[in-house]
Amino acid sequence: MSMGSGRLSGKVAIITGAASGIGLAAAELFRGEGATVVGSDITAADGIAQADAGSDADIKRLIDDTVLAHSGLDIVFANAGISGGLASIFEQTAEDWAEILRVDLIGPFLAIKHAAPHLKARGGGSIICTASVAGLRSGAGGAAYSAAKAGVINLVTTAAQQLYGTNIRVNAICPGLIETGMTEILYQMARDAGRADRIGDLNPLRRGGEPAEIAAAALFLASDESSYVNGQALVVDGGLSSSHPTARRFDIRAE
Repeated sequence: MSMGSGRLSGKVAIITGAASGIGLAAAELFRGEGATVVGSDITAADGIAQADAGSDADIKRLIDDTVLAHSGLDIVFANAGISGGLASIFEQTAEDWAEILRVDLIGPFLAIKHAAPHLKARGGGSIICTASVAGLRSGAGGAAYSAAKAGVINLVTTAAQQLYGTNIRVNAICPGLIETGMTEILYQMARDAGRADRIGDLNPLRRGGEPAEIAAAALFLASDESSYVNGQALVVDGGLSSSHPTARRFDIRAE
């Protein structure tokens, strides 16, 4: 892939969860391709605006402020998310689920809702939501996280249809195992156990992915190169989801 070729020249983009991992890699790549990027995260940092991805008020403010400062908006990458850990259904509470769904599913909904009118005013644009291979089938994440990401996949199909005729494309990316702050504990556990060579061993490429590889997929969906891609979930997982995972047992305990 050629770098710095201006594939997003003149575009204004918002990226949530931009302080680290996939969001940071995407922000750097988008800027390198000519975009004006406004990054946000749960905590403000140098060059990063503070916004809770699951807060209606925060996301509306982030989008309205960006449009005011840069005279429009063309791209939104609703990337922010939380994992919620790997606890089973029987170990989680309703409050656990509510928080995970608030950030991981309501967050993308809010980004679409508040960004779409501004993208329509520009004659169209691209909205990208981070889903996960965990949203495709079981075995790749906790129950609440997986349910939320399945919701994101369905959300982009529904949003694409409800934005009929606006020239606004809505797509999702489904990353596999990527080394980010969210997965750091899994990587560290493998390294501490002397099993670093087993990371990503379940997929045909036999390795974990890098944030830059997901950022490259986001760049494709943000750019005019994907002008006829709409309402889709692009899987970037080294082939992990081409097969079915091994079943795991959980103990059911009466309360």
